[in-house]
Amino acid sequence: MWLTEFSTLLGSAAGSPPLEITTIILGTFVLEDAATLLAAMQVAAGAVSLPLALGSLYAGIVLGDLGLYGLGRLSVEHPWAQRMVPARRRDIGRDWVAERLIPVVLVSRFVPGLRLPTYTTCGFLKAPFLGFAAAAILATLAWTSLLFFLCLKLGALMLHYLGPYRWVGLAVFVVLLVVVGRMATRWQAERIGKDGS
Repeated sequence: MWLTEFSTLLGSAAGSPPLEITTIILGTFVLEDAATLLAAMQVAAGAVSLPLALGSLYAGIVLGDLGLYGLGRLSVEHPWAQRMVPARRRDIGRDWVAERLIPVVLVSRFVPGLRLPTYTTCGFLKAPFLGFAAAAILATLAWTSLLFFLCLKLGALMLHYLGPYRWVGLAVFVVLLVVVGRMATRWQAERIGKDGS
């Protein structure tokens, strides 16, 4: 299971800040909410320092967000993308996104399932990079800090009450995060479908 492998890797990197940083950053590329949860658990257990864990999470998540923007930016040059979205529609979309860039990025960070399509679309529409980067950093600071400190408190409680079985509690929490995220995405898609019809 990915969670135990990541936790084992992070545990074995203990005492080597460069390895801890690399492990956490790479973990955010796989599943950032789970990486946040596991990093918080390791901080609660005293295996990783709080500034290192939180700084690594911020760096990894922002790098991932900028990577999604970059993928969208690269895709605009492909002929299939130009056929799918004519230049006139790209111009209209670019203007719309440019006027609402910060709220669009902030909302997509907090609503499960929106980040990938929104950030790649921002790149595809050539939204202002500096504005996008600033909004992505702001959204990451808000969301990741909130989730991290919630998980840190949860990790301390699990460590205290579950002891060696805290990983069972962690697995249940991760499953809950995934299920709630999928339910929210499905609900949002149904709502959009009803509004569109």
